[in-house]
Amino acid sequence: MHETSTQVDWQSVVASKRKQRADLLNPWLSELSSPEEVAVTSISDAALLSHKICNKEFTAVYVTTAYIKRAVIAHKQTNCLTEICFKRALDRAKNLDNYLAQHGKPIGPLHGVPFTVKDQFNLKGFDTTLGYVGRANKTATEDAVFVQILERLGGIVLAKTNLPQTIMWCETDNPLWGLTVNPKNSNLTPGGSTGGEGALLAFNGSLLGLGTDIGGSVRIPAHINGLYSLKPSSGRLPYQGVPVSTEGQEHVPSVVGPLARSLDTLHLLIKETIKAEPWKYDTKVHPIPWRQEHYDEMLSRPLVIGILLDDGVVKVHPPIERVLREVREKLETAGHEVVDWDASGHEECIRIMANLFDQFYLADNGEDIRRDIATGGEPFIPHVEALLARAEAAPVLSVYDYWQLNRKKHATQQAQLKKWTEFRSPSGRDIDILISPTMPHAAVPHRHCRWVGYTKVWNVLDYTTMVIPYGHVSKELDPGVAPEHVPRNEVDKWNWDLYDLDVMDGHPLSVQIVGHRLEEEKVLGAAKVIEEILRRT
Repeated sequence: MHETSTQVDWQSVVASKRKQRADLLNPWLSELSSPEEVAVTSISDAALLSHKICNKEFTAVYVTTAYIKRAVIAHKQTNCLTEICFKRALDRAKNLDNYLAQHGKPIGPLHGVPFTVKDQFNLKGFDTTLGYVGRANKTATEDAVFVQILERLGGIVLAKTNLPQTIMWCETDNPLWGLTVNPKNSNLTPGGSTGGEGALLAFNGSLLGLGTDIGGSVRIPAHINGLYSLKPSSGRLPYQGVPVSTEGQEHVPSVVGPLARSLDTLHLLIKETIKAEPWKYDTKVHPIPWRQEHYDEMLSRPLVIGILLDDGVVKVHPPIERVLREVREKLETAGHEVVDWDASGHEECIRIMANLFDQFYLADNGEDIRRDIATGGEPFIPHVEALLARAEAAPVLSVYDYWQLNRKKHATQQAQLKKWTEFRSPSGRDIDILISPTMPHAAVPHRHCRWVGYTKVWNVLDYTTMVIPYGHVSKELDPGVAPEHVPRNEVDKWNWDLYDLDVMDGHPLSVQIVGHRLEEEKVLGAAKVIEEILRRT
């Protein structure tokens, strides 16, 4: 059978783009990292690294070179990179070194700090593919606003990282760039959709990364790879210059969110970005300054923390439950009040959410996705094929039907707000934050990640959430065989059948911290309190 011209065309584009990437990576493949360079890339605190550069312990060029070498190793092991920006990075590093020499001070608080971005952020002169073949060879004319801000703060962008076709999946695979694998086990997923960042950061190939989140896409890779991430509420961080699938829908907006290897780095990034007044460059950003008093309050008193162990739909694996119970015990021992969060309303929210999400994102019957893929002619990955099959089976929504979906979403948000604000702890105090699982499992085999109810619900509510790593799956602490459990539904059974202690042993786990809408400072402050307790006990 002869291939059609369309098949040849998309495959030719893929071959050309991958060759372009290989040509830029190959000169670095033989470059071995020295012990000193390994030590530099092991520094997880952006402020500390920048301080060392400003004190001339290292040059920005030396640091950038060390990170390039590490990123190449990470890519070789995981296939995490897409667009390679090493020349731009080294040129930028030289300029920063010259600036420091001439002025005797840093250009900003991120002076010399390397960062990477999901292949969704525009970088001038580079493609923004979103994993679509049809978007290859169409270079951006300017940087995303978030990238512009980080560079003004002194950051150095190294590369773009991989993501799934359409973005809307909790794994990382597409026909253009291929499959990204877990750094600890290539048979497992690194998560998604910001999975390239997750794999790279886990390898110390970047100090911080920019991703996006519409259902868990920065939190899931953080959970799977032992990283920190924050999903802000919509309108707090700049999205301008970040193309997205189904662009134009605003019912459950995608938000930009960072991943990092330390909480302090995440805090610094969010604080300095907001202090840069991004609302002056992106009309969707709320003009809310950094509120240090909200952060400080969380550090000043015992907190009231609601804990959700089970969403009532998909039961978490034993290691997840063990870690959350351990966190509760440590928080209570430290003097904080921890109360059970009633999952009944949460379960109802998830059920509504599951229906809303499909109806919202298939409101165009998959036309946006089909157009992008038709442009390139590549095949659908299985997840996208299933998504579009649901779209074909779904009724065409009228404008009136669409309005009713938005009414239902608002009613859900209002009910959850009422539940939170009316709740009182046994001591009579308001809830400060919630903690919950991030996912019902640790890393799983490719194409086996399905339930994201523990993350996606907060996108529907537009609450601020973040993930901090804590604990690991352990053969010593966790049962070798999953305890007897009567599945509640098909997805619950799917999840329970994934439990494999031999495969999952040693893989990272996490805690998800949830605050109200636009409470980024409060959530970061609570995370600081929680992490200090978890690390010292």
